[in-house]
Amino acid sequence: MGMGRHHSGNLTMRLIRTIAAATLSLALILSPMTSVQAAPARIKDIVDMEGVRENQLVGYGLVVGLNGTGDSLNNSPFTKQSLQSMLERLGVNTQGENVRTANVAAVMVTANLPPFSTQGSRMDVSVAALGDADSLQGGTLLVTPLLGADGEVYAIAQGPVLINGFSAQGDAASVISGVPTTGRISSGALIEREIDFHLGSQHTLRLALRNPDLTTARRIALAVNDFIGAPTAVPEDPATVRLTLPRNFNGNIVDLLTDIEQLIVQTDQTAKIVIDENSGIIVMGKDVRVSSVAVAQSNLTVTIAENPEVVQPNPLTLGETAVEPNTNLNVNQSDTALQVVNESVTLQQLVDGLNALGISPRDLIAILQAIKATGALQAEIEVL
Repeated sequence: MGMGRHHSGNLTMRLIRTIAAATLSLALILSPMTSVQAAPARIKDIVDMEGVRENQLVGYGLVVGLNGTGDSLNNSPFTKQSLQSMLERLGVNTQGENVRTANVAAVMVTANLPPFSTQGSRMDVSVAALGDADSLQGGTLLVTPLLGADGEVYAIAQGPVLINGFSAQGDAASVISGVPTTGRISSGALIEREIDFHLGSQHTLRLALRNPDLTTARRIALAVNDFIGAPTAVPEDPATVRLTLPRNFNGNIVDLLTDIEQLIVQTDQTAKIVIDENSGIIVMGKDVRVSSVAVAQSNLTVTIAENPEVVQPNPLTLGETAVEPNTNLNVNQSDTALQVVNESVTLQQLVDGLNALGISPRDLIAILQAIKATGALQAEIEVL
């Protein structure tokens, strides 16, 4: 009985050691992968497909029906000319007449023509005042052709304008909320011309990465080729992956895009720090690293106060009252001791090291640029 218990105990101990060793090995294998794992994303969310794009349209038109908040015709001659031309086309002759109205406003109409829009479908348009109109509230846009970059008319816009704000005023006060001189017309344009592009007839197509990166482009190509089982995708540069329809593929290029756009790819990015000096905003990427550096920062504040003094002459003298200047100048300089920012492994460690200095975001911008100049910052700095 004693030998059986001893043998059973040894077997249990060996089993525990084996499980512990396997667990430790698995942790060592998974830990590096977890620390460098990039953000997963679908292919359709990180690329733009060649030919699948919007087209910008623009037009000039008139908004009528304004309650005295339109353009002043004397200050906006283009509004007066447009109004007279429109009336003449409708059979009303106004040449030589003094047209006075404040219910009309000249506007610019913009829209984005969706990809593969068919003739007869509708899209939204935006309207913005061009003259000195106070508000477009209650106005209606008259028939306005919308032109593309080639000068051709692709849509016709018309309809009531829904503005983004309001304005009201009285004799001694006024209030403005939002921007009452801009508005939008939902489904306000009728598409008259289609873009001549047949996606289904293509045998090769390019995918454009929204954030160009060599590693991400190669991972996209590997994911597509592994899924299709044939050399279908080839990375051409950091921003382009070319797709070629396989000969034995059961479908066209649309079927191929539908099959691969849901594939998950681990995206990658360069280490970058984006700085907006006007607002003091700093955004750091997850791969930003810094070597050990020592940082000291000094704040210099100069205060100037003017307190002029009035000097009166002595009695029974012919002196005059004079004003003598009195300037108080105060210089305050606060210095921080030399602080060490240790070499960072993660973004959190870098942030903690910089926050330990106790400085403002605007001072941090100058410190980051100085660290970059020393070569201790392994990241690109982009200033907006």
